[in-house]
This record gives sequence, C-alpha cells and structure tokens, in this order.
Amino acid sequence: MTNLSLAENYIRKARNRLAVLSVLVEAGDFSDVVRESQEAVELALKGMLRRQGIEPPKWHDVGGLLTQHAVRFPEPVRGRLERLAADSAWLREERELAFYGDVDFIPSEEYDRADAERAVEAARFAVESAEALLGSAEG
Repeated sequence: MTNLSLAENYIRKARNRLAVLSVLVEAGDFSDVVRESQEAVELALKGMLRRQGIEPPKWHDVGGLLTQHAVRFPEPVRGRLERLAADSAWLREERELAFYGDVDFIPSEEYDRADAERAVEAARFAVESAEALLGSAEG
C-alpha cells in the first residue's frame, strides 16, 4: 500500500463517519456526534498529512503538525490549516468525555444540539479540506 492509497483510505473512512452523523443528530445522540466527529476529523487530517508525505503520529490531535508543515500544502488548502488545527484541538479535548463521561459528567446529558452542530461542521470542513487536497494538482 502506498502513502497515497493509505491517505485515500483514511479520507474514505472520514467520509463514512461524516455520513452517519446525521443519523446520530436525528436520534438526539449529541455526545456520539461529538465523538464520531472527532474520529472523522482525525482521519481526514491524518490523510492530509500522509498525502503530503508526512507520517502521522499515533495520537489523536495532529492539527499542530498541519500548521507546522503548512509550506508543504498548496493554496487554498494552506489557508484552512489554522481552522483545522483549532477544530482538531477542541474535538480532542472532548473525545473521552463524549464517549465515557465521568462520575459527575453524563455525556448524553451534557452535550446539546449546538455542540453536535459545531462538531458536524468541523467534520464536514475537515473532509472537504482533505478532498480538496486529494484533488489538487499541486498536492
């Protein structure tokens, strides 16, 4: 498997997660929307890194690597990197709480539609950015 085919696989997986978010939103399962959005963003960003020949680390928030290697990305994708990094950082912060909760934090009671909409928008933006990179001649 080449770096490009693995990048494409990550982005396909991110696109698939994005597709299920509407079902979770409709069900009112806002904490799972946040969690699945985080995974979609992580996969999209790792796909973008791989596409540019950068081996992604085995941690969840790789947004800082995008901005660190910004010169390796073509415009207009480069102009998206700061937002992608910010979205990734926010969703990484929410990852475990959204899934597992805590003694005094019940995920299904703590996340609301606004959180879910923010997470879906972050996932959509990440997948669109990754697809734009795959489609770019310079990428």
